[in-house]
Amino acid sequence: MDNNKKKVNEIEFSFKEKIIEALIFASSEPISYNDLKNKINDEDLLNQILESLEIQYSSRGVNLLKINNTFAFRTSSEISEFLNIEKVVPKPLSRAATETLSIIAYHQPITRSEIENIRGVSLSRGTLDVLLELGWIQPGQRRSTPGNPLTWKTSNLFLDHFGLKEIKDLPGIDDLKNAGLLDKNKIIFNDETLSNE
Repeated sequence: MDNNKKKVNEIEFSFKEKIIEALIFASSEPISYNDLKNKINDEDLLNQILESLEIQYSSRGVNLLKINNTFAFRTSSEISEFLNIEKVVPKPLSRAATETLSIIAYHQPITRSEIENIRGVSLSRGTLDVLLELGWIQPGQRRSTPGNPLTWKTSNLFLDHFGLKEIKDLPGIDDLKNAGLLDKNKIIFNDETLSNE
């Protein structure tokens, strides 16, 4: 009797695992844990399924990645260089948009006026619109200061696009200097700022 019950449990687990695998695979964007929980109410079972899928895919061409509290299948870093496809990007980000995105990423949640203070120039409306359109930033909570200004923060699409699992995986100032990405005379962040973040 116990063997039959165990067999039924294994069949049920396998079936539900297929459902979760298909949901993550079919989603065009990383799918949230809560969306998966709508299909599998039992959190322990869902966690077991996600762990099982992560292990199964860990040595394959695609891996199951957890990005904040969302899940997505992504090409394994071991073989990604073999799948690079060159394509023409119609419009690169302007310098203002790049600086704004960097400031939001490292100082989030941050208000528009705080972004302007760090950049030293006023922020045109179009700059935030471009980043919103790309889906890389999203509105945060309003500050409990006079005027209740809206804050901005990065989205899961930002993390996914730049291959980050969490925002704390952003490179530190030393990493950026060593990679030659920072002009030492024009640093808008200091070591203390980044360590605080």
